[in-house]
Amino acid sequence: MKSIAFLPGDGVGPEVSASAMAVLRKVTERFGIEFAVSSHPIGGAAIDATGEPLPAATLEACLAADAVFLGAVGGPRWDGAFQRPEHGLLALRKAMGVYANIRPLRIFPGLMMASPLRPELVAGVDLVIFRELTGGIYFGAKQEESGFARDECPYHADEIARIAHRAFAGARGRRGRVASVDKANVMATGRLWRRVVSAIHAAHYPDILLEHILVDAMAMHLVRRPADFDVILTENMFGDILSDEASAIAGSIGLAPSASLGDRAGGLFEPVHGSAPDIAGQDKANPIGAILSLAMLLEDGLGLPEPAARIVDAVSQTLADGARTVDLGGNWGCRRMSEAILARI
Repeated sequence: MKSIAFLPGDGVGPEVSASAMAVLRKVTERFGIEFAVSSHPIGGAAIDATGEPLPAATLEACLAADAVFLGAVGGPRWDGAFQRPEHGLLALRKAMGVYANIRPLRIFPGLMMASPLRPELVAGVDLVIFRELTGGIYFGAKQEESGFARDECPYHADEIARIAHRAFAGARGRRGRVASVDKANVMATGRLWRRVVSAIHAAHYPDILLEHILVDAMAMHLVRRPADFDVILTENMFGDILSDEASAIAGSIGLAPSASLGDRAGGLFEPVHGSAPDIAGQDKANPIGAILSLAMLLEDGLGLPEPAARIVDAVSQTLADGARTVDLGGNWGCRRMSEAILARI
């Protein structure tokens, strides 16, 4: 029996996690697959309960599970605190060794008009971003004092190599194109990134079409010609920014799922919308990003492609039938959207 650790977290996290849990129960009924599921605090909820954002018991449960689902962490009530909710997430990623963050972007039927871009620009968009997750400026040494602050951005060649292998291998199962994003014109880490990616491409993936793009140009290209891209490969901070930009192209960040994978089986799966504290507890959250993250958990984390495909089909059918949450211009709440998707599974 496969085990899944659920971390509802903060803000809308518990609401969308409940939707994902309901879908998991439906999968259990529909396909006859049993899961051992446990729930644990992380982030602000864990700070309130235990005084730390990643309690030892939560970390132990995550490391023992076959896969981990996360709702969201963070919120203004913990701003300025010594222990921030986000520290728990960063520590969990590091402990699990999940260095590859994978964020797919597709346009669902009926949602072309929900995109902020013109329909002819988003037609045919189907891309995936491979973001390096455990190196770079988020994990570098930091200094902060009155009138001065510093964040270091360290990268080792092996950190770049392992995410590059993931991206090139992913491109082989898609359209065979990789856009590697850096800032090689002004950053030493960008020049290292470009050298390592180029060397791996030449030695192992000459069948893949590789192009190098500076991050500022990539930000522009994503809104001018998003359908031209297949696999986008980039470092931690650039990937954080570009993947949020890309998710808005689909019509709402509430639709966007993600998987964080390492060398061991399983991984960490979460919607990318964050905790959205302004709508928490109001039944306004879009559960689709969480439900699609669960689909990625089943396929990429547990090796169960059939139920994962059924979930994606149910989401697609629900949206094609006109279901819309508030962020998509409708008036459906989290629970109603979840129930509609469940009915189609």
